[in-house]
Amino acid sequence: MRGSVDWQSAELVKAIFVEGTKKEERIDPCHPNHNCVASFMTMETYRSVWNNAGHWMKECYSIKDFEQITAEHIEAYMLYKIEYYPSKAYLEKISAALGKLEIALKRYTQQKYGEPRNYDFGVRQIQLNLARNLNRVYDGYHSRIYKEPEQLIGMLANHKHRCSAHVQLHGLARAEGCTLIRSEQMHGYRIDPISKKEIGVIQTKEKGGKVGDVFVDVDTYRQIEEIIKKEGRFKVNYKSYAEDIRNTCATLQIECHGSHGFRWTAAQRRVREYQRAGYSYEEALQGVSWEMKHFRSSITEHYLG
Repeated sequence: MRGSVDWQSAELVKAIFVEGTKKEERIDPCHPNHNCVASFMTMETYRSVWNNAGHWMKECYSIKDFEQITAEHIEAYMLYKIEYYPSKAYLEKISAALGKLEIALKRYTQQKYGEPRNYDFGVRQIQLNLARNLNRVYDGYHSRIYKEPEQLIGMLANHKHRCSAHVQLHGLARAEGCTLIRSEQMHGYRIDPISKKEIGVIQTKEKGGKVGDVFVDVDTYRQIEEIIKKEGRFKVNYKSYAEDIRNTCATLQIECHGSHGFRWTAAQRRVREYQRAGYSYEEALQGVSWEMKHFRSSITEHYLG
């Protein structure tokens, strides 16, 4: 399937959306409208999840064709969302939308090739159940700060994982901003106007397609630069990265906040750096919000509790 993520999702909508179809038709395995979506509002909700997942997979896995999505990609996306400590209802919505994506892909490939391709996204439900059973869904405010982040990062088993973690800890990056980095994103060195220290600059495109600079420590920048020279790009498997963090937290006997915990920790540190540089609390909040590729300063306050 060719075209942008949004265009492809629109094509998949055509394969599954039948406005006004009756419930008895949608639950009847023998009816042509079996498992279709009848509500425009519901379809829009599902498609927004498809678009978000599609953009994330494009950034993290270089998946440009919805037909190439596998159970591995679906599992990685669910784990990525779980690390944000979502509400139970929100995660259930994502799981339901990915379930409909499976059906849409089967119907689309049936129409296109004469027979449906084998898609099985059942892992989405497995991850949803695990998240609910392990209390990894939202129940009021929950701080996700790592008290000793450098100790945790230093014990990660994989060298690339340690680099990714430092990009998040020092650069406020989301997972998609530190798991795939190409040479053209490496923008050299400069002096950070806030901390007055030399830093390396990596340009990333993250959630919602927002582009911006990520400031990382010089040592991490050089390590990533060397990997790109040897391998052509810096690439990390997100699922392996998340598992490495969980296993290391278990070894250290500390609560695991996933890779997103490094971003939380970075937000608190960066606000203090702004204040030490003479900025007011409100100015610090706004500055960090922009660096995190948000707009409202109140978003940063969420990370501060």
